[in-house]
Amino acid sequence: MEMKLSRRISEMQESATIKMDQLARDLKAKGRNVISLSLGEPDFDTPYPIKEAAWKALKDGHTKYTPVPGKMELREAISNKFKSENGLDYSIDQIVVSNGAKQSIANVCLALLDPGDEVILFTPYWVSYFEIVRLAGGVPIELFAGIENEYKVNAKQLKAALTEKTRLIIFSSPCNPTGSFFSEEELREISRVVLDHPHLMVLSDEIYEYINFSGKHFSIGSVEGMLERTITVNGFSKGFAMTGWRLGYMGAPLWLAKACSKVQAQFTSGANAFSQMAAVTALNGDRSEVELMRDTFAKRKDIILELLSKIPGFKVNNPQGAFYVFVEAKDLIGKKFNGSNIGSIDDFCLLLLEKSGVAVVPGSAFGAANYFRISYASSEEDLREACKRIGEFVSGLE
Repeated sequence: MEMKLSRRISEMQESATIKMDQLARDLKAKGRNVISLSLGEPDFDTPYPIKEAAWKALKDGHTKYTPVPGKMELREAISNKFKSENGLDYSIDQIVVSNGAKQSIANVCLALLDPGDEVILFTPYWVSYFEIVRLAGGVPIELFAGIENEYKVNAKQLKAALTEKTRLIIFSSPCNPTGSFFSEEELREISRVVLDHPHLMVLSDEIYEYINFSGKHFSIGSVEGMLERTITVNGFSKGFAMTGWRLGYMGAPLWLAKACSKVQAQFTSGANAFSQMAAVTALNGDRSEVELMRDTFAKRKDIILELLSKIPGFKVNNPQGAFYVFVEAKDLIGKKFNGSNIGSIDDFCLLLLEKSGVAVVPGSAFGAANYFRISYASSEEDLREACKRIGEFVSGLE
């Protein structure tokens, strides 16, 4: 009998961000000079007080299994954070700490979706939303907004896309991959549509909350009537430069929070003990390093926008958060480089890596076929050199 994988895994797409980064690593291992602008990872170290808190937690014996929804100290800090910073009155029992925000999203989809349930993804979307929804038995519905609309789906589009099968809406703000940011007014308009459909839930991914260049962050769950209809997902990877600590969290209606704990109990149990204690310090401690990281990203954004604006064939937005630029390059599809055809944005990105040593992520992974994502979570020197190489590559297209 031939051994084979399940259909759900055979049909699952590999993460494009990880794939491009691995290709870049493979080239580096062969001695090539490669600049990788593919991963969504801050290039800063975790602030020292957070690391110090983890070391203290280890010395104090925080090395055992933790409660599935999270240690009480951290859930209290998260509850206070939600109330004071976001206007979200989630109780401690409505909070579930996870092994990264990605797990929170998976928990929600597994707890909420039945086979055939439709999930609207504001598109461009983060790469894993699509596959997580499919793995949970849901049907991803891509609702697209291009650069001309600042990559933001509006309430009118949403209303037209809803069906009797729609169960969930997923979006991020600030957005990965576009850096777009939904204003309070825009989220209130979307809320009106949601509140007209009593079985519809919203998953608001706010992992880039602290990397926000446009002013005060606004959470859709703070709109009147929306708290019981909203799952607010966040974590520590981006704002606190804690990607390797693998710690996320969510706030949700109590019935759903309990269901997500039930799911997590069967897959991983509770998150790392000493990481959770360090996260308490992250939330309750000084934010000066977080603000410095945000200001540095803002400076880099201005630099890379200026450099990209000089490259013909590109259209760029002005991101209001996160650390990405999402570039429209449809005018370059169909061209050639030294005889090699560029039939898609995937071809463009692979050739750019092969010929110029710059790794970016094709927009096809985000539901946007004529775009690519640049992460500017890298040094100013690398950004300038990467844009120089990209410009030289584009100038060689025929």
